[in-house]
Amino acid sequence: MTDQLWAVLAVVLVVLAGGTAALTAGVRRRRPPALPEERPASVATAEAPADTLPPEVDDSDVVVEEPPAVETERPAPVAGRMVRLRERLSRSGTIGRSLLSILSRESLTEEDWEEIEETLLLADVGIGPTTELMDRLRTRVQVLGTKDAASVREILREELLQLVDPTMDRTLRTAQGVGDDGAPHPATILVVGVNGTGKTTTVGKLARVLVAEDLEVVLGAADTFRAAAADQLQTWGERVGVTTVRSDREGADPAAVAFDAVQAGRTAGADVVLVDTAGRLQNKADLMGELGKIKRVISRQAPVSEVLLVLDATTGQNGLRQAQVFAEVVDVTGIVLTKLDGTAKGGIVVAVQRELGVPVKLVGLGEGADDLAPFVAEDFVEALLA
Repeated sequence: MTDQLWAVLAVVLVVLAGGTAALTAGVRRRRPPALPEERPASVATAEAPADTLPPEVDDSDVVVEEPPAVETERPAPVAGRMVRLRERLSRSGTIGRSLLSILSRESLTEEDWEEIEETLLLADVGIGPTTELMDRLRTRVQVLGTKDAASVREILREELLQLVDPTMDRTLRTAQGVGDDGAPHPATILVVGVNGTGKTTTVGKLARVLVAEDLEVVLGAADTFRAAAADQLQTWGERVGVTTVRSDREGADPAAVAFDAVQAGRTAGADVVLVDTAGRLQNKADLMGELGKIKRVISRQAPVSEVLLVLDATTGQNGLRQAQVFAEVVDVTGIVLTKLDGTAKGGIVVAVQRELGVPVKLVGLGEGADDLAPFVAEDFVEALLA
């Protein structure tokens, strides 16, 4: 009897032990898996590849518009374009013509020197450069004591050339670079400026200048706030067989368009990517901040080679104020002066260079498609004195 009792107890213990093990296993199976440890957002951003957009940029509306398969135009050669400026400036009251007429008088009175000073100031040379030029002209004319037209012209040419400063580097940086991965990337040129300066047209003309130099170009239509801007830029590109990256939605993220334009340029092996931006009002802090964002986003793929500020040569001192604000936001590397032909305001070349410490690199010579030229100081001064 005792042996049977012990056998029954042993069976009960085995059953209980098995049930407990099964229950414990069931609990373990129902326990949710441990969540992976979350990384801080800053770490995730830092490790993101350079060719991916930051999370605040939306490129869902960006498209790449290949030029149609039709015969394209061949832009006019760039060499010698500044020569056209002589004829155009000769039809207007240039600084040089006015100064020459005064300096060639038999005897220069104090009123004559005041007239010279007024001529320089009206031509937007600026107070500082005007004072310098006045002092040097007075000294040289008095020392030489000559009224010979050829001698006076040579004195004026030398002094004006010194003001325009032929030693400044006016080279447009269009050489490809090499990324951290060893792959080539295109030179990226950001074009900025306020409304009405002819900025989008300038980008189109600059594309023609580069194509004339046998460079492969991609256009980025990052002016998404003006409905016709992308269409206008695409038309310029199609005429010379250049791809345009754009958005078909007004108000789309301009930084996304700029980013994708650089990416398209890298994929295509282009030499240069030209990015057009919206005409910013210099007193609008939010829009200027957006411009800074565009440059930062572009720099994720390739350094910005140039920031060209487009200024209307007829705006004078107001143009200088615009230039100062843009320079604070995007580090301007060069100036493009439009509407320089047919104006007596050529002194703005001197004033803007002095104010920003950056050179005038390109000038608009007229309304034609190929009326944009690299600025040559010697040619410009000769045009003033023509």
